[in-house]
Amino acid sequence: MGRIQPRDSVALMEGYHSPQVEVDVRLNTNESPVSPPPGFVEALAAEVARVDWHRYPDRGAWELRSRIGALHGVGPEQVFAANGSNEVLQTLSLTYGGPGRNVAVFEPTYALHSHIARITGTGVAEGERAADFSLDLDVVRSVVAASQPAITYLCSPNNPTGMVETRQTVEEVLGLVPGLLVVDEAYGQFAPWSALELVDEETPLVVSRTFSKTWSMAAARLGYLIGPSWVVAELEKVVLPYHLDSMKQAAGTIALDYLAEMEERVAQLTEERGRLEAALRELPCDVWPSGANFVLFRPRTVDGAEVWKKLVDRSVLVRNCSSWPRLEGCLRVTIGTSHEDDRFLDALREILT
Repeated sequence: MGRIQPRDSVALMEGYHSPQVEVDVRLNTNESPVSPPPGFVEALAAEVARVDWHRYPDRGAWELRSRIGALHGVGPEQVFAANGSNEVLQTLSLTYGGPGRNVAVFEPTYALHSHIARITGTGVAEGERAADFSLDLDVVRSVVAASQPAITYLCSPNNPTGMVETRQTVEEVLGLVPGLLVVDEAYGQFAPWSALELVDEETPLVVSRTFSKTWSMAAARLGYLIGPSWVVAELEKVVLPYHLDSMKQAAGTIALDYLAEMEERVAQLTEERGRLEAALRELPCDVWPSGANFVLFRPRTVDGAEVWKKLVDRSVLVRNCSSWPRLEGCLRVTIGTSHEDDRFLDALREILT
């Protein structure tokens, strides 16, 4: 018997991957460089010991959603939680996308916005950002007019560029789109402002966030969305029953007891980001301003892909973006500890000078 083939649109796709190799310094996946506070691990272990493993978890994850809502000044009915912010994005496409509908994206941006849309049978309308990677509102108008997107994505801070959309830009895009505007703020805690300020019950705007970065919980795969309750109610129809297990709900709830520690870490990483950006600008590199926990740069004197290989030879791993559309020669480095960043900078200096 022959193999059963997937539908054509999936068969032609490439998966989304971030190569992992054994190195001393790993700065390629935008994780937190430090573990959660010890108190978090101890509290989670105690809570896990109390889980009724023979029972299903709280289907609505109400305690977790209530705590997230309290953090952002909204009720639990305005919070949708899922297995990482990528599942949030997938549920949005399953709910508001699909055959005969489009999403709009503005490249370069987070690749999974398009990838997830295509997996769900949703069309993808792409617009080009300006030469400096800022959002061109004339392009937005053109893409929106041509595709009438059911979902429009803005990533702020944008991945991989790190650039932050201004409040004025988000408000103007809101006035242009006919459907739902999704502002992906996976790195929002590092930015100077948040589109959460614009969320209310009437506006077709949602903001997605993750526990993976500032909360040092990449291993837990927990993300959420803040938006109007009528959007959340539709998402709950689509997501699988009991999709958030008891351990994950406990981890997210307990993490919120450590807000002060997390905010301190954000401040430290933001300061370290400034040091890293300044050091990169002293080298023969083009450097883009970042509001995230990573920096995009392009070496001028050595090809980006070659720099990536030479960094790996020195046991330092960054993200190679040089083969991505519109990012020829570019690399992206996650902000690590000061020791990790020094290892990266020393290796880069040796390669470029």
